[in-house]
Amino acid sequence: MIERIDAGPRMSEACIHGELVCLAGQVPETPGADIETQTREVLAAIDALLAQAGSDKTRILRAQVYLADVADFAGMNRAWDAWVVAGQAPARATVEARLANPAWKVEIVVTAVR
Repeated sequence: MIERIDAGPRMSEACIHGELVCLAGQVPETPGADIETQTREVLAAIDALLAQAGSDKTRILRAQVYLADVADFAGMNRAWDAWVVAGQAPARATVEARLANPAWKVEIVVTAVR
């Protein structure tokens, strides 16, 4: 059985199978904001979806970070480092990619367990 959170015609915000929680890519609410603000917004969205799924950031197995400009790596890391729980950091990859909205600077996808 697969549970879906905020299922729409194109995608779900999260899918849960057993103890595995897969989130869709989360994007910022404030297009054009600086990288730290956008990253904080994305991390807050991740926190909210994980809570809906019965999980939290300490249970993230893997994070994939997409930056529109790799020059924003340090700023994204400042927001990330303030958010991640010491000793509970997930495996993570960060790449530069063209995002769907040119005003977005960051998109993050995570996989967690409940």
